[in-house]
Amino acid sequence: MSGSPPIPPQAPPTWTYTPEHVVARAQDAIAQKKAVNDRIAALADHECTFDSIPIALAEGLLDSIVDPLCFLQHAAPNEALRTASAEASTLVSDFKAEQYMRPELFRAVTSAHDHLKSSGAWDKLGSEERRLIERMVLDGRREGLGLDEEGRDALKAMRKEERRASMTFLKNYSQSTASIEFTTRDLDGVPEDVLSGYPTKDTDVGKVHIITFKNSDILPVLKFAHSPETRRRVQEGMDSYIPENEALFEEVIKLRRDMARVLGYKCWADYVLEVMMIKGSEKAWAYMQDLEAKLLPFGQRDRERFLELKKEEHEKRGYPFDGELYIWDYWYYDRLSVERSLKLDEGTVREYFPVENTISAILDIYQDLLGLKFVEAGYGEADVWYPGVRQFAAWDRTSDGGIDESSFVGYFYIDPYPRPSKFPHAAVWSLLPGCSLTPTQRVYPVAALLANFPRETPSVPALMRHAEVVTLFHEMGHVFHNILSRTRFARFHGTSVSRDFVETPSKMLEYWCWEPKVLKRISSHYLTKDPMPDSLIDKIVQSRYVNFGFLFLRRQFFANFDMKVHSDPDIDDFTKLWQETRENTTLVKGGGQPGYIAFPHIMGGQDATTYGYTYSLVFASDMYNTMFKEDPLDPEKGRRYREKVLLPGSTKDEEELLADFLGRPANAEAFSHELFSQSA
Repeated sequence: MSGSPPIPPQAPPTWTYTPEHVVARAQDAIAQKKAVNDRIAALADHECTFDSIPIALAEGLLDSIVDPLCFLQHAAPNEALRTASAEASTLVSDFKAEQYMRPELFRAVTSAHDHLKSSGAWDKLGSEERRLIERMVLDGRREGLGLDEEGRDALKAMRKEERRASMTFLKNYSQSTASIEFTTRDLDGVPEDVLSGYPTKDTDVGKVHIITFKNSDILPVLKFAHSPETRRRVQEGMDSYIPENEALFEEVIKLRRDMARVLGYKCWADYVLEVMMIKGSEKAWAYMQDLEAKLLPFGQRDRERFLELKKEEHEKRGYPFDGELYIWDYWYYDRLSVERSLKLDEGTVREYFPVENTISAILDIYQDLLGLKFVEAGYGEADVWYPGVRQFAAWDRTSDGGIDESSFVGYFYIDPYPRPSKFPHAAVWSLLPGCSLTPTQRVYPVAALLANFPRETPSVPALMRHAEVVTLFHEMGHVFHNILSRTRFARFHGTSVSRDFVETPSKMLEYWCWEPKVLKRISSHYLTKDPMPDSLIDKIVQSRYVNFGFLFLRRQFFANFDMKVHSDPDIDDFTKLWQETRENTTLVKGGGQPGYIAFPHIMGGQDATTYGYTYSLVFASDMYNTMFKEDPLDPEKGRRYREKVLLPGSTKDEEELLADFLGRPANAEAFSHELFSQSA
């Protein structure tokens, strides 16, 4: 394609907000949505039809305005802007809690549903339209609109408080600037290129390195610092660095228990899982317990090997050995066991994954696999929330490989590096859900990926560990689930699927990071520009199932804790539960800190569904091994995946999406074989 790319039919979002503008714009959007709701609420029963109650359309318009505003609390460099964004989030949350509980809106929806059914017009609606009405009726029931006025008022108040406390918890997590300090001697073993990237200051004990609790800072210490005391301090600091979240956590869990009781559910987990693929906490527990029982022998094997390594290491370095394995030992001996068994050095691997080059290479793979073309900031100076954020326009490739005005797909952003008060891990936000306003007018989706990959140091450019390459593949999977979905209604767009399925597409795409042809393509030594040699690629592939039992039991621990706090109403000592669950599940001992204060998932929409990270692997493994194992870069299979899995969003049940893609119902055979045969 020659010349300039076509101008997209929709401009990208603007990020030139002031704090005052953020709050005022949120208030205006809320007022507009309330006006629509008021008109719907005033309709007589006989006036309620599909077209007269545009609740979903109004929701999409509200979200398209407020989602970018609320996102800024996780990414804006300016404290006043983050504070305004958090205030806007509270306003939106309170408004939604209020409006979802309006009985007159629920009456309008149920009247429309009954009228459509009785008049014969129901069968003339499209499948997405019928699904919308059914979901709105179900939502109303789950919001408590079948309760009497006293019950509704009580539930409304609880919902507001629960959302306020959850958002404050997440704000504290995202914006914490807590750090811990170590001397160079304390950090013996940490690679010099990592060490040189930490800020330093002079103190009474000499120069110290300042380390934040972002993954990119603390993980190298946990993996490489020889001193068990240093690693203990890091782990216990990480489990206690946001003390204000302890009371907020307790408040949220209590409110969720009270809401479940008012709504008539045995526990909050039953309420949440009613609309998930797994359909209830009993089935979720059965799945989790079965998986844990299968994992336990592998975990015990890993524990014995780690203890042997620890005994040898402590004898060599003169540390006392008490025969125990602690949580702060996990990453250190995981790394050491891989180095010993495979002669695989993480530092050598990192040299082949410069961050910027790896991002570009992975985007090239996604372009080819999914039939896309990405144009970076091609329409003037990129308007972003922070220097260094990359903005892309995504286009469908035409038959000749080019792009034209009709092939625009949407926008996405990549914000790759850590900075103070930025969300500390990797995640994707839908900034604008795609939807159709009219048969000819469409809103195009926008998504943003926030990551915290290592920055450059005085000695080397920014380099990624292989695990961070896996993370990038995974998170970009969420980006393209958002970008490539095409639905009429915003509520069905992209990653709005069931929370125990939402990780499946991204988990499937992680498989690419273990394929030799893909590793060869995305690697480039930061000095020589050579791709990774086959011998090193072979070791990476072999390392996938090393310490497999420990890795999955660690994931199981988070799922167990999440499910227990949301299903057992008698638990009130959450710190004790955290420690006991961790020791019983992961087979390692820990300190006495409330580590759940830095567990954002169950405050950010994944409550009672953390099991989904392994549950989704059942389907991801089936999809990959059935369709992509033979040729993971086959564009025909990529197109099929895009059309059958990504494009429908949640307009179909997840089982139907999988069957459409696979040509049969999904099953767990590939998952079981992969984990419990190969890993043995």
